[in-house]
Amino acid sequence: MNKQELVDAVAAKTGTSKAAATAAVDALIGTITATVTQGDTVQLIGFGAFSTGARAARTGRNPSTGAEIQIPAAKTVKFTAGKAFKDAVNAK
Repeated sequence: MNKQELVDAVAAKTGTSKAAATAAVDALIGTITATVTQGDTVQLIGFGAFSTGARAARTGRNPSTGAEIQIPAAKTVKFTAGKAFKDAVNAK
């Protein structure tokens, strides 16, 4: 499912226009992005949690030459699925 299909599904479920559903989806994504960017965690009970993590600097290897390269430290985005979401995915 891409973003447009998500907007269509939200519009169909809520009975609103596609423009209103697009605004709602964009607002949700923007709010999650802004909150996580500031270092806070966004927890949606039953769905999961979005947060930031840290990846340490490390030494890698260039696959074509075999030369060692330094990979710098970086911030990463983490998503941890909630129990209800895991259960729904694993339901048979």
